[in-house]
Formats: sequence, C-alpha cells, structure tokens
Amino acid sequence: MAKKKKPAPECRSTPADKIRLPDPPARGTKPAPASSSPAPEDAPLAEEHLYRLKTQAVEDLVTASEENSPPVSRAELRKYQSGPKIHLADWLKALLIKAWMPGVICYFFVWGLSTFAVNQIDFLVILSLALGAVTNLITNNILRFIAKTPGALDRWIMVTPKSAWFLPLDLIYAGLLVACVTLTYNTVNTVGARLSGNPGTVTLGVEPILFGLFTLGWDLLFIGAKRLLRRIVGDAKQKAGSASGH
Repeated sequence: MAKKKKPAPECRSTPADKIRLPDPPARGTKPAPASSSPAPEDAPLAEEHLYRLKTQAVEDLVTASEENSPPVSRAELRKYQSGPKIHLADWLKALLIKAWMPGVICYFFVWGLSTFAVNQIDFLVILSLALGAVTNLITNNILRFIAKTPGALDRWIMVTPKSAWFLPLDLIYAGLLVACVTLTYNTVNTVGARLSGNPGTVTLGVEPILFGLFTLGWDLLFIGAKRLLRRIVGDAKQKAGSASGH
C-alpha cells in the first residue's frame, strides 16, 4: 500500500500594496547615524591631543641620550636585561679581550710556526704584523662595540682613532710589545738558568696564557704612560694659559 505524500507547505507572501517602506529623509537633511549614541563634540580634539602626545613620546625616544634622560639604577636596568646572570664590569671585559687576543696570536703563530725553520728576526716581524693587524681590525672594534657609550672604552686603546690610516701605528706599537714580551721571557729564562747552574735550562716556555698576560701587562704600562704624559702636557698648557691671562 503506497503512502500518501504530504502536501508542500503553502508559501504565503505579503501583497505589495501592504508593504510599508520608511519615509525618505527630507531634502537638505542628513540621515541619522547608525549608532544611537552621538559622538561627543570634543572627540576630534581628544584624538588630536592623543596624537600629539604620541608624537612627542616618539620624539623623546629618538632624541634620548645620557644628558636628557633621568638616572636609572643598575638594579632597575637588570630587571629588563636578558642573558646570563653573571655581569662583568666593562673594564674587566676589556682586559680579558686584550689578554685573550694575544694568546690566540701565540697559539696560531708561535706554536704554528715552531715546526718551520724561520729566522728569529723574521719570526718576530711576522708576529708583530699579526698582532698589530688583529689589534687594529678586531680587538679595538670589539671594545668599541661592547662600550655602552661611544668612547667609553677608549682608555684601554693605545691608538684611539678609528681609521685604516692608523694601522701602521698599531703595527709599530705591536712590534714594541713583542720586543718587550721577548725581553721578559729572555730575562726570566736567563735568571732561571743562572740560579739552576745549567745554562741550557728553560724556566719559562712560550705558551698562550702567559704570552697574553705579558702582552697585556706591557700594554697597560704604555697606556698608563700615555695618560700620564697627556695629563702633564695638559696641566702645563693650563698653567701657561692662566699665566698669560694674568
């Protein structure tokens, strides 16, 4: 027995003459805004005021420096710093870098060229050129990079101007350091041989750690002498200027 199909639901439509459309706005009048609450009259002024404040904040951030910034304690700055919890002072970082770089030079050149038959003078010249080039191109640039402010670590640099034209000065200064370090090794070994009674005894061999420390010691000695000489000359000029003023 076949089932009877249910009749489709009747679609009822509203006659067109019974549909009421909203009245169009009168001429010369603007349609009401979608929002029921009108915007305050001073909204444009408030937005402009906020925009000015943000612009001034950005301007203050761009032009910020140590002179126009409020002092902030070191403990407060550490709250927003990432990285290791062990913080080294800037002067200690500078000394470690200046001692480590000569040690690297000793490792690659002193130990590396020891297997070749190289004349002693030629060997010292090669060592001086390598140390001077690394100091000018790597060590000094690292010190300038880790400095918190420009020139903050220049007191640990012998030749402070940053230019390739001053590379010969670094090479000459490196030759002086190598000569002084060589003199230190020879003096220690000579004294040790005399005390032991055996002329062939080598008390102190050349290795990277002591080579770096000896180079750092002579470097600090010469940098201190440069500061002292500059201070003496500055005081003399100041006294001469005050005497001529009177």
